[in-house]
Amino acid sequence: MAKMNMQNFKQAFLEFLIQQGVLEFGDFTLKSGRQSPYFFNAGLFNTGQGIGKLGRFYAQAIVDADLKFNVLFGPAYKGITLAVATAIALAEQHGKNVPFVYNRKEAKSYAEGGSIVGGPLKGRVLIIDDVITAGTAVKAAVQQIRAAGAEPAGVIISLDRQERGSGAESAIDEVKHHIGIPVHCIAKLDDLMLYMEEREDLASHVEAMRNYQREHGIAEAVKL
Repeated sequence: MAKMNMQNFKQAFLEFLIQQGVLEFGDFTLKSGRQSPYFFNAGLFNTGQGIGKLGRFYAQAIVDADLKFNVLFGPAYKGITLAVATAIALAEQHGKNVPFVYNRKEAKSYAEGGSIVGGPLKGRVLIIDDVITAGTAVKAAVQQIRAAGAEPAGVIISLDRQERGSGAESAIDEVKHHIGIPVHCIAKLDDLMLYMEEREDLASHVEAMRNYQREHGIAEAVKL
């Protein structure tokens, strides 16, 4: 992926999400019961080309943020393909050959056994996932990493929804404040809305996005 400035990088990523059909606009009922004007489904990265390009976006974001880590950890299930794709992109695009690890939801009692698969779980571990909704997968990953004697170095996700959970904080804030590790992202909801304002075919959805953010967004989110 050619080097580009941060604004263009985020725009390219958001355009990629829309082209892949991963990001849709309309009227959606979320698992939480909220009515949302947009829907993000990373499960639609289901082709070699799509997941390969996504891995390159993650890798570039990691390099740009100068994140220090020894191993990538992909929480089951979506995090597994993200860890693999990003590890490949880091090696091929940036000359950084790092191992990846993922967890099973159920431990095996035969063969290599256990619940961890992949490289050695040691040193500084960067957790990679699509989004943080409830934070359950990240919390479980942190427990496994610390139980192995390793150190969780942080989390990187694709899109920060900047949305509150059941309380005043978002799941991302809970990870930052209560688990005590940083969370990085490729783009935020604010970036998405600014991008939509520049596109004639998406501008009509911005007001609904703003209204949703006013009702459910975290205090730090931009509200115009």
